Amino acid sequence: MSDHGPAWTNWREKLGRVGVWVPRASGQHLDGVAALVERLGYGALWVGGGNPDEAAFDALEGALSATTRLMVATGITNIWAWEPAALALRAAALEAAFPGRFVLGLGVSHAPVVEDLGRRYERPFEAMTHFLDGLDAAKARDEDARDAPAPPRVLAALGRRMLELARDRSAGAHPYLTPPAHTALARSILRERSLLAPEQAVVLEADQRQARITARAYLERYLLLPNYRGNLERLGYNDEDFAGKGSDRLVDALVAHGSADEVAMKVRSHLEAGADHVCIQPLAVGGGIDVGALETLVPSLLAR
Repeated sequence: MSDHGPAWTNWREKLGRVGVWVPRASGQHLDGVAALVERLGYGALWVGGGNPDEAAFDALEGALSATTRLMVATGITNIWAWEPAALALRAAALEAAFPGRFVLGLGVSHAPVVEDLGRRYERPFEAMTHFLDGLDAAKARDEDARDAPAPPRVLAALGRRMLELARDRSAGAHPYLTPPAHTALARSILRERSLLAPEQAVVLEADQRQARITARAYLERYLLLPNYRGNLERLGYNDEDFAGKGSDRLVDALVAHGSADEVAMKVRSHLEAGADHVCIQPLAVGGGIDVGALETLVPSLLAR
């Protein structure tokens, strides 16, 4: 396993089998969500956000301050939005303040997001490799940080090359918008001890028609992004699946819906396929995050 993180046994104990994923702009105060997630017994809170800036890291610090044992992770930090040295410093500060409780998730994001930053999205694999080199160099240059533990880092990896990079240069992978079939593929590429923590969107709604409406509203913008579409095409989905707002086959593969037990079955499918930890993203009917679903899901997800 890569040495970019704490011992694997500590990872497994702290993360647990199930965590929660929320976007940064979820409409709820992050510290309150973090406190709830910890109280309910989930192991980690993963926070998205597109282009996390200093204010985003302040929010992460608030979430860590509001809890005592919960692990908090970025899912992900966009490498195009940071200079490696600046991010290394910010991440090290969180690790020092909350030892063993922060995970730095890194990703190459998507062309439209990067272009909004005034950057040119090109050669993402090489960009990630260069960024990891920069993080390592920044730590080596800083005498105070050189011998201090670094927070573990994971990569938002979908394709083989990025999964191999996650295996070789980080503590593991945090894939987003992937079915269990991708989890099985990712595990075959990662070393056995590399962390594999896929995100899984869920809709706690018994009415299948309404659940799919909610799922399609969530998926609409993602299915337009080449990185996600290309990954799904490699898994066997085709133009018919992407037509309109997505086929039922595609929607049902990407978004778990139904009763708490039905949602738990999809989570278990990821775990059985090789995931160590699954981050559920509870989607609310009508849009946003359904924080209330987290408590309803506890008996099915955490009590077994």
